Amino acid sequence: MIEKVSGVLPFSCEQMFDLAADIERYPEFLTGWISARIQKRESNICYVDQVVGLGPVRLQFTSKAVFHRPQRIEVTSTEAPFRQFRLAWLVAAVPSAGCRVSVAADIVLQSDIMQHIVRRILPTAVEDIVTAFEARARRLYARPAG
Repeated sequence: MIEKVSGVLPFSCEQMFDLAADIERYPEFLTGWISARIQKRESNICYVDQVVGLGPVRLQFTSKAVFHRPQRIEVTSTEAPFRQFRLAWLVAAVPSAGCRVSVAADIVLQSDIMQHIVRRILPTAVEDIVTAFEARARRLYARPAG
């Protein structure tokens, strides 16, 4: 199941990329992110231990984040509880408006029951992520880039 949300924000690609790349701060402003800790860094790759709560579901996992500054971040995991976890951040300049930030999530869980729950929650969760990043950008970068 792929869920995608995007929006145009009045900030630079670099600013929005930096927010998305600051994974360890996610629990400070993303609803449902309980913890995010970088275990290892290698060049443009981070390995991250995360705990995420989606409604009644709590998922603990390790992910691999690959940074392609400032356009794209790819986050993946294939360990339990996932069959597949892919989340992509895409950041593209929009002349005279800032940038377009897109988040695409493709999550397949090992448990059919958990998959059913996540399928119902995921669309709202992805929209909430984009909204939370926009709010954080407005707090941190009070003046839009231009």
